[in-house]
Amino acid sequence: MDNTNTRAHDHDDRNSTRANIQHRLEQIIRENRFTIAVVFPFVGAVTLVASAEGWLTGPLAYNPLFILFGTAVMRSPLLVGLLPRIGWWALGCLGVLTIYTYAIEMIGVRTDWPYGAFEYTIQLGPMLFGEVPIALPLFFIPLVLNAYLLTLLVLGDWRDRLFVRVPVAIAAVVAVDVVLDPAAVAIGFWEFDSGGFYGVPLSNYLGWVLSGTVAILLVELAFDREALLERVEECVFILDDLVSFVLLWGAINLLYGNWIAAGVAGLFCLGLFSTDRYDWEMVRTAIPSINMR
Repeated sequence: MDNTNTRAHDHDDRNSTRANIQHRLEQIIRENRFTIAVVFPFVGAVTLVASAEGWLTGPLAYNPLFILFGTAVMRSPLLVGLLPRIGWWALGCLGVLTIYTYAIEMIGVRTDWPYGAFEYTIQLGPMLFGEVPIALPLFFIPLVLNAYLLTLLVLGDWRDRLFVRVPVAIAAVVAVDVVLDPAAVAIGFWEFDSGGFYGVPLSNYLGWVLSGTVAILLVELAFDREALLERVEECVFILDDLVSFVLLWGAINLLYGNWIAAGVAGLFCLGLFSTDRYDWEMVRTAIPSINMR
């Protein structure tokens, strides 16, 4: 009996510790929303364009530690927001997605399939086998999760229909790449041997249809949709990572005249505004100096 009580007490302590850590992480995100969602992508856009144009040289140009740190910070609202819904099953599904992410990218670099012939022109941090970034899941998987979460919110009652929800989410993932790839090519992250859409071939987007389908299906398996949606609706900052993405890559597309890609970034802005969580009141509460008045 004593052993049972001890185990129950230890379980309660672990739950209490996890809840306290979660509360503290959420508090940090809420207190720094404007810095994370606006300042970081602005600084990122300036430094990446400066690197591409040769205004930054030496260790400051395309600094991999700066890129990884900035990406991790901008991802933090999504990761902290989802943390309470990531159990062992979800972790396993996301682990499979991580393995797939590495595998399909490695195949792409070595065989030119399914994205078309391309190569990384800078090192985005340490490279696995010298070919793909070790941080690739940090770059890719949150984009999929952002697209999926926004889809759930935008579809409303239609989200309960599998054959509506999944295709729309896949289309959202491909639309993310319509914003990302032209801007990444413009600033020299990677390059394709041939390209028609701002230096990006059609094969790349067909490849993203494949990868987006696999990724969305694994996300569907990973989470209980109702519990996930409940978390999304109660966590005001969970889509701030998508805000950062739109600001960073949308701004770069505008600077380089990638008008269609910038327009798609604008559509994501409209989607975010339609969720009724991004307005002037949000900006007011997100900026500490305004709250202190």
